[in-house]
Amino acid sequence: MTTVHLPPGWPTTEDEARAVQDALRTRVVRDEPGPPPGTGRVTGVDVAYDDARDVVAAAAVVLDAATLDVVAEATAVGQVAFPYVPGLLAFRELPAVLAALDALPVPPGLVVCDGYGLAHPRRFGLAAHLGVLTGLPAIGVAKNPFTFTHADPAAPRGSSSPLLDGAEEVGRALRTRDGVKPVYVSVGHRVDLDNACAHTLALTPAYRLPETTRRADALCRRALARARDTAGA
Repeated sequence: MTTVHLPPGWPTTEDEARAVQDALRTRVVRDEPGPPPGTGRVTGVDVAYDDARDVVAAAAVVLDAATLDVVAEATAVGQVAFPYVPGLLAFRELPAVLAALDALPVPPGLVVCDGYGLAHPRRFGLAAHLGVLTGLPAIGVAKNPFTFTHADPAAPRGSSSPLLDGAEEVGRALRTRDGVKPVYVSVGHRVDLDNACAHTLALTPAYRLPETTRRADALCRRALARARDTAGA
């Protein structure tokens, strides 16, 4: 388990964080298709919080994209880096996520975030922010649509409908299981929306959520529990 150290100059106020979003948003690459689904490696990242101690644990789990077998994993634990502000959650999570990615023994390939990319009020959610900072291809697969609207996709797996902010498509509501609530896919960095949806379907052979998210979620919760046990010892 890696200890998280806050990057120098990390924002501490809402105004500073929004200025960073404005400065980095122009660096998002939207015109690359990204790696073909089912090839190379794909990495899930997720975080868990201990609000009482103001502690965050992050996990990065690397899967073989063809078999979905675990290739490598890493965790990082540290103090929460930023207060809770809707639209600025990346500033709470990124230091720990970056530390977990840095601790991996292999390159991560495509990164799948449990959250948003362009489907964000400022068009710069966690997946976009992480992709720009690391240069890695990244997508966001969220459980809920945040503030945006969409028509209900048709019932069969693979059906989708645009996730809309007014007339702008910022992502897609994607059905990963027949008749089950969709997930919400958006571009992060260096992957187009069609490919982001194709990756999501490749990562959901049996459950609503991608295997990357499921495994990273379980691992970060275990890391947080170990950190609690250590602190209480």
